[in-house]
Amino acid sequence: MGEPVPGPSTALPQVCVCYVLREVDGRAEVLLGRKKHGLGRGYYVGLGGKLEPGESATDAAVREVHEESGLIVLAGELEPRGLLTYHFPHREAWSQESSVFVARSFTGDPAPSDELDPEWFALDEVPLDEMWDDAKRWLPGVLAGGRVRRTFVFGADLSSVVHEHNHVA
Repeated sequence: MGEPVPGPSTALPQVCVCYVLREVDGRAEVLLGRKKHGLGRGYYVGLGGKLEPGESATDAAVREVHEESGLIVLAGELEPRGLLTYHFPHREAWSQESSVFVARSFTGDPAPSDELDPEWFALDEVPLDEMWDDAKRWLPGVLAGGRVRRTFVFGADLSSVVHEHNHVA
């Protein structure tokens, strides 16, 4: 799978995101959810959230996928795809590091949760214009099988990327 991605730092809050993939009639789809409240409300997002104290990113991804969609994914089947660092200089509390995973195997059917309403999208129909601004810069590559290690700095509007840094593994 290429070079290892540098591990997370401990300076920023740690979060995770998992993109659940399936194939239907020869067409690849990804499960996204429209966020109901909190950070990113109204945007389509991958399933995920904050790591609990002492929890690994992998274990958090398993827990969050279940809490947000009802799906069960197994830790050993998650594919680590990278690390994203988000800086919000105009709202430091939003700054965080996100471990990125892909899951190709799951059990159950997605159902709405308190956090989001899950919905399947064909990979060529991912609603990038209704997601965080950074997603269009890396998500298509990850969904196509790639890895990512980038830092994004958001502007005063708290929604637009004003600087991006690619890390070399």
